[in-house]
Amino acid sequence: MGISPADLVEAAAVRPVAPTFAEYVPVVSAAVTAGTRRAYGSYWKRVVEHWGSRRLDEPSPSEIEWLAEYVKTHVVARRNARGGRSAAEHLIAALRCLYKRAVADGFIAAADNPAVKVAKPRRLASTRRAVADARLAEINAVAAGTGDDPVLDSLLLRLHTETACRRGGALALRPVDLDPDQCLILLREKGDTVRWQPVSPTLMRHLQRHAEERHAPARGQLLRYRNGQPITYRRYDHLWVRIGEYLPWVYVQQISTHWLRHTTLTWVERNFGYAVARAYAGHADSGGDVGTTTTYVRASLQEVAAALAALTNEPHPLA
Repeated sequence: MGISPADLVEAAAVRPVAPTFAEYVPVVSAAVTAGTRRAYGSYWKRVVEHWGSRRLDEPSPSEIEWLAEYVKTHVVARRNARGGRSAAEHLIAALRCLYKRAVADGFIAAADNPAVKVAKPRRLASTRRAVADARLAEINAVAAGTGDDPVLDSLLLRLHTETACRRGGALALRPVDLDPDQCLILLREKGDTVRWQPVSPTLMRHLQRHAEERHAPARGQLLRYRNGQPITYRRYDHLWVRIGEYLPWVYVQQISTHWLRHTTLTWVERNFGYAVARAYAGHADSGGDVGTTTTYVRASLQEVAAALAALTNEPHPLA
């Protein structure tokens, strides 16, 4: 064919000039889903702050490791912080997402991707677990008896406790996603997953009433404030801050909406088995979700305390 190996190597090396981080981050940010943008946006901003004028093909794996360590040591200190490990992990994940797009766009070769050559910090086990029944009742009592919109807050807690849905799934819920005849709601959650989830007739009635009273458009967001404006993630943040002010243990343990997911899935697994809990969680039967359900059905502190009480023959306040 008249083509030498040198010709092939030379042709493969011809690539467009790689853009700078300042130029490329907005492109990637506009292309990804809202959830990905929310997860990685602050880390991409940090990358632009440090390397905005540099081209994508300039940083080395060692420099990425340096930036991850910098982010780890300069993370905003919070009570539930774990030494900045999560910040370093998310920075590397954000860069991997960025470079994956750069490879697809032809700016760098897959073999030259520096982000995949940097190991993520080992993820520590989650401190979240199921909330005991009595404690859950306390949470619901505070939500229903305080705040500027206890009806909304009570509905949020009931929705998450019944369905074990994530916040994103609740915020994406629309009136058109309600099937009152079969008591089903359509949940659209992370990874573009879509599933029908059974709900109780009571919850269905309250969701319908909420949509009607707060004038939610059929294809608009269902959960809204009294003035008709859609709620955001901030409503959850304010809710748990308020509950923590009334219940010190909520503040100390950093209880959040995701703990309700653990609570429900643990109860389902204990009473109906792993397969049902897996379906209840909306985890796929194959791929990356294999075994994920075990994260949510770990032994609770109450169960551990019950074992201790049986072992020592002494009562324990949690048992």
